[in-house]
Amino acid sequence: MWAPKGSRPRAIRQQQFEYAYIFGAACPAKDKALGLVLPLANTDGMIEHLRLISKATEKDRYAVVIMDRAAWHTTGKIKCFDNIIPMPLPPYAPELNPVEQLWLNIKQRYLSNMAFKDYEEIVDKCCDAWNDILKKDNFVKKLCSREWIELV
Repeated sequence: MWAPKGSRPRAIRQQQFEYAYIFGAACPAKDKALGLVLPLANTDGMIEHLRLISKATEKDRYAVVIMDRAAWHTTGKIKCFDNIIPMPLPPYAPELNPVEQLWLNIKQRYLSNMAFKDYEEIVDKCCDAWNDILKKDNFVKKLCSREWIELV
């Protein structure tokens, strides 16, 4: 945070606690991503997110979905799509998930040092941030590409 020398910087502080969760997936090869903003992070939300990924995956192709070990990522209930292959990360290694770079960018550039009037504004700001990132050419590709992830 920037402030003149000798002064004390002031930051906005949120007093109420409401949350929105962005479920997101990125395909660096195609420079595309899809996301879903939900009020809860749970198995039902994950299944809905995987349903969107499944629909977006080309016929006769598979989507490898890299996931951390959150409870809603590891339940057997999410293994209900034939064209999705879940790839769990090792414990405590979120830096291996390429989509984490999107979350970091969204938090730093769009959602930090803000106070929200209500839940609707939280959802709107999350959606605006996600949509703004997707408008930038090659942004997903630059941010989420990894040598080890490319398939032939």
